[in-house]
Amino acid sequence: MPALGFGTLIPDPAVTKTATRDALDAGFRHFDCAERYRNESEVGEALQAGLAANGIARENIFVTTKLWNSNHRPERVEPAFEASLDRLNLEYLDLYLIHTPYAFQPGDEQDPRDQNGHVLYDNQVTLLDTWRAMESLVDHGRCRAIGLSDIGLNELLPIYESARIKPAIVEVEAHPYLPETELLEFCKKKDVVFLAFAPLGHGMTPGPLEDPIILAIAARVRKTPAQVLLAWAVQRGTALLTTPRTAARARENFDISPLPEDALDEINRIQTRQRLNPVVTTGIPGFIPQRR
Repeated sequence: MPALGFGTLIPDPAVTKTATRDALDAGFRHFDCAERYRNESEVGEALQAGLAANGIARENIFVTTKLWNSNHRPERVEPAFEASLDRLNLEYLDLYLIHTPYAFQPGDEQDPRDQNGHVLYDNQVTLLDTWRAMESLVDHGRCRAIGLSDIGLNELLPIYESARIKPAIVEVEAHPYLPETELLEFCKKKDVVFLAFAPLGHGMTPGPLEDPIILAIAARVRKTPAQVLLAWAVQRGTALLTTPRTAARARENFDISPLPEDALDEINRIQTRQRLNPVVTTGIPGFIPQRR
């Protein structure tokens, strides 16, 4: 799996297509999708066009998508996987993730709620039940690897210990304000890839992009703050996802180079701690507009 990945959480269908093509043209070969994003068809269309235009073989890109919370029951896992493959217009997936460790009421409604607006969770299925169904996808040959997203170490451990097929990847929010050091060390020890989303802090203000330490390092090494944060993520041993929406930003995010050791040390000493996406406490990803 390429360390630099393109995340496809883009609400606008037209921008999804152009940004995916621009990312491919800039050099990205790792694309992270999800049923929840409701744009797998647009990503698939852009990838197919881009691969054909650039003479890139399917095996030279790495595509991930994710099982949404309303499909956690074992009998729903394979149909959801096949539906994602159809929308992406692919014959196989490189990676399939459980999007969050929370199960919602099964059905076609992605965001099931009661009359008071409370999320309807499903207590008739366990995360291990869902994982067993994920393992069957690998057995059937159209899914190369499986993993988990938006999960903490305490929730990951029982799955890892019980799994017949161990998680290949764990995808979580991580940046200097949320380094997830303990989880990263576990992943390194167990040869699990740690995949960081929001490595730029979702671009939120205030956030890592405006941190004085990051700004000073960027000026010193003649890189942008974004390039500094991405280099830090790679050098500490993680893969990462960014979502550039223009060709220029895609080229910038792909153009990173190693930071000097003293810069790494300075970033590691940042004391600010802030989680920007509340998904780990609700199962509902932040920053996705509701569609009615």
